[in-house]
Amino acid sequence: MAAQNNAPLPDGLELAGYRIVKKIASGGFSIVYLAYDPDGSAVAIKEYLPSSLALRQPGELVPSISKANQAVFRIGLKCFFEEGRALALVHHPNVVRVLNFFRANDTVYMVMAYESGHSLQEHIARLQAKKQRPNETFIRQLFTGVCGGLREVHANMLLHLDLKPANIYLRTDGTPILLDFGAARQTVGLDSPRVAPMYTPGFAPPELYIKASALGPWTDIYSIGAAMYACMAGSAPQPADQRRVGDKMDPAINKLVAHYSVALVEMVRACLALDPLLRPQSVFALQKVLATEAPVAVLDATDDKPAGWRGLVDRLGTLGRKSNKT
Repeated sequence: MAAQNNAPLPDGLELAGYRIVKKIASGGFSIVYLAYDPDGSAVAIKEYLPSSLALRQPGELVPSISKANQAVFRIGLKCFFEEGRALALVHHPNVVRVLNFFRANDTVYMVMAYESGHSLQEHIARLQAKKQRPNETFIRQLFTGVCGGLREVHANMLLHLDLKPANIYLRTDGTPILLDFGAARQTVGLDSPRVAPMYTPGFAPPELYIKASALGPWTDIYSIGAAMYACMAGSAPQPADQRRVGDKMDPAINKLVAHYSVALVEMVRACLALDPLLRPQSVFALQKVLATEAPVAVLDATDDKPAGWRGLVDRLGTLGRKSNKT
């Protein structure tokens, strides 16, 4: 994903009644700030600022946009604004709460509730440093919350389109929140060949690599499987474009059965199917598997797949329209 090359807003700046404290995150599409609202409560403010389209130097507030980029910048601006307005209607404990959105400095700002904690990506890195991996109970509880939030998002006719450990935030009590939705990023990418695709290799499904592909809940479901795999293996899956050339994921997934139950591992395998029709078709299907406790089964070193895995997937028919195929 592209880096953010623009200067952030200065600390202490007053903006639409909010006081910027500091920059807390950035990416190729936006910059996120910690700020205080008029009542003195902490909020997070995300600024629409795609670095491939806009340029802002230190000391400036309004970005400079070339004439060639203005049309695409405005399309993304509109989508970002509409996405914020739609998210403001989603009320779920596992989805970031959008409190406000406003225009200033020739761009748009989304005001969100500020939460204390850290990202799942940081959590995985800490465990990796200790040569540890999360246990199955943690993964099931975590992704039950993720699926609950995503199900509400899908019920509101929205897609996340950028699900990955960096965008799953863990509160101090361990409950997850979905952050940083990517619909506007995808729209900008589709409307301009000059804009680099806004996806994260390893977590993006193959359809995001293909212009005008049909997107739906199955798109986010691939990313859930990728995020779960990252938790279990400690690294991202093989990028989808590379898998089309030489898929190495089956043996990599097989190794997980030494540490996690067959049911959980096979759910991840189903989610990571390259063919969208072979994936679970709804988040509800994932929730049913996550709610079913299963003993850990160890993969024999001489097996290509866990014993009885085909029968297990057949029994979990809700995982996909064709989940009984290999």
